[in-house]
Amino acid sequence: MAVKSSTKKRLIELGIAEEHAHRLADDANLDAIKRMSREQVAKKVGIEDGDSALDQIMGVISEHVGSRKRTKSNRITISRKALLDEDIPRGDFRFNVLNHFLVPHHELVPIESEETELAPWGLKTSDVHGNNRLAKELLPKILITDPAIQAIKEMEELENDELPAGWLTNRIVRIQRYSRSAGSSVAFRLIVESA
Repeated sequence: MAVKSSTKKRLIELGIAEEHAHRLADDANLDAIKRMSREQVAKKVGIEDGDSALDQIMGVISEHVGSRKRTKSNRITISRKALLDEDIPRGDFRFNVLNHFLVPHHELVPIESEETELAPWGLKTSDVHGNNRLAKELLPKILITDPAIQAIKEMEELENDELPAGWLTNRIVRIQRYSRSAGSSVAFRLIVESA
């Protein structure tokens, strides 16, 4: 028998009886134990499938074992389920991507000034009824899940509590970039929910 003492110790710390932890840790690490089916665990531990001890072991395995994942870079990441709401930074403590020097200036264009802002590009078109409209769908798209758009959304919602759901979709954002070689450039993007 080649019992991994670190695996056995961790299983005991999580609340599995020493006898069962010893049998589970025989030629298996925590990742291998996590991948075991209920029947494999019952066979390895030597208890019946309907036993309450097996339910307790399976509960511990599904809840605790493998809640930390190793990525290819060998960094430990914690699953989203393991985070508590108070662990997520809010308000002044949260990093705002718009304040980073590499992120260009993003600004939401007010609905009433969309036509005047986009007038130089000739995006006016007529619909089937002959009414003039702004062809926003011709603009390059930016996803609503983009971190800069999410930061704008949070700031706007802090100022106005009565915004309806989906208020940001089909809105236009002005992005102003500055570079030493090209100077300042302005781009417009249409905010969409999916690509």
